[in-house]
Parts: sequence; structure tokens; C-alpha cells
Amino acid sequence: MTGKDWRIAGALACSLLAGAVTAAEYPARPVRYVVAFSPGGINDILARIVSQKLNESWGQTVIVDNRPGAGGNLAAALVAKATPDGYTFMNISTAHTISQTLYAKLDYSLERNLTPVVVLGNSPLIMVVHGGLAPRTVPELVAWAKKNRLIYASGGIGVISHLSMEMFKVATKIDATHVPYKGVGPAVPDLISGQAHVMVNAIPELLPHTKGGRLRVIGSMTEKRHPFIPEVPTFIELGYKEFVMGNWTGIVAPAGTPKPVINKIASDVTRVIRSPEISKRLVEMGVDPLGGTPEEFGRRIKSEIARFGKAVRASGAKAE
Repeated sequence: MTGKDWRIAGALACSLLAGAVTAAEYPARPVRYVVAFSPGGINDILARIVSQKLNESWGQTVIVDNRPGAGGNLAAALVAKATPDGYTFMNISTAHTISQTLYAKLDYSLERNLTPVVVLGNSPLIMVVHGGLAPRTVPELVAWAKKNRLIYASGGIGVISHLSMEMFKVATKIDATHVPYKGVGPAVPDLISGQAHVMVNAIPELLPHTKGGRLRVIGSMTEKRHPFIPEVPTFIELGYKEFVMGNWTGIVAPAGTPKPVINKIASDVTRVIRSPEISKRLVEMGVDPLGGTPEEFGRRIKSEIARFGKAVRASGAKAE
């Protein structure tokens, strides 16, 4: 080994040692936990559950910072440029994998500029309609849309509530007007008031609003009927074989964040997610608790980018 080789090896060893020390001491100051959507959605709910438990176990404040806009991409671009030291990370969702194809130009790359940390949970999608709308089933909604102007709400351009409806339009050969909002929270009141007719989103965000008939569930995008709504047919039952979708949420950090720190965050968050208390709480909300390794989450991100990229191209959906 030459002198240059020894210097390179020594630098690498020092780098690894520094990472190990950083992980052992991490976190030594408050942590910023960015959420790419408005308060009230599944990303925000999970971030607040996790941050509270990390506050307790780390002895440091984990500050939830909501940064909605552009289908979650404003926050992602912000975090991609943050210092890669573990003190800034964020929740991404299915929306961010969709955006990689939906947007012709982004200020970040999910695979190059952000590092997978851990997936938190997955919540199946359901389709709901305004309580006063005549259609009571998915086939009836399709027939109604062919004779009337159908308006659908979404949590923003590029999120799964947008693309799932675009895919539905293609599958059923109907037309519909898209009204995007800055998150699910602002969209639901307009859906309840009848300014929009239909919306697809995750169970925790929509099911509570079906009480009293304000909204009505007409379809579930699950493999089997969901135990919360056993009377509601799945889209598979209705002949839409590809409509098994969920809105998953997971944590990413800026690319270059030390691997030992990434592993520590993943391990500690997984412990929170899989604890009996939090696991029970999530299941009751309609979220499947997950957790796991950065590598597992990385594979999920890669496969979802490919899956939804194909769907975006097939639907012709675009965002600027």
C-alpha cells in the first residue's frame, strides 16, 4: 500500500469513527421534523405521534414544522438542501414518488438528494362522495359522471388523492374537474358542503367525516374488505384489478447524512411504531404500522416511483 493509499484509508477510518461518535451522541440539540402538508392529514398525524415519543426517549425537542405546497415538493426541496447532520428530516408519502414523473421539473430528486430512513405506516384509500349526491355505488357514480359535471377534490397537485382519481377517470372513461387544495384538511369542508362531489384519500383522513351521513363511502382500494367498513365493496370486486392503493408515510433525510445516524433514527422510530401502545393507536386509526430498515424503505420508494410513473404516463396527468 502506497503512502497515498494509507492516507485515504486513514481518512476513511476517521470518517467512520466520527460517524459512530456522532450516532452515539445524537441528538445533542433540538431536531426539526418537516411535514410537507397541512396539519390534520396522515403525514402530520404520524409526525406528531412519533415526535412526542422521540422527545421522551431522546431528551431533546423534536419540532414539527409544517411546510405545505406544490404537492409536498416545496418541503422536499427545502430538506434536500439542509445540512446533512441528522438534525433535519421529513415525512414523505406516496405523493413524492408520484411527483418524480408528474412534474416535468423539480428542484430535487427523491433518489439522489434524499436518503431513506424508515417507513412509518400505510393507510388504504377509500372513495367518498358528498352525502347528498344521488349515486350510492361506484357504478352509479360512473353513470352519473357521464351525464353530469363531476368535481373531485384532492389534497394538492401530485398527491395520491389526485393521481388515483386521474387513474379512475382513465379506467372508467369519464371526465371530471379537479380542484386541488393545500392538504386534505382544507378540502374536506368543501366536500361536505357539496362544492365538490367526490374524493379519494386515506381512511384516517376521510372516515371520521362519514358519521351522520355528511360523506358516504362507496369503495375501498384494499385487497379485501376493510374491517372498519365491511359493507363497502373493494374496487377489485367491482372489476378494477389495479386499484389497490395506500397512502404510506416514511421519513427521509438529506443525502449525505451519516449512516450511523440514519440507522439510529430508523431503529428508534421503529421501536416507537411497533410499541404496543402506538401500534394499537395506529390500527384503530386505520393505519397499518410498519417500521423497518432504511434499505427496506429504499426498495419501497424505488418500486413506487416505477409503479406510479407508469400510471402518470398512462393517464396523461401533468403538473407544472
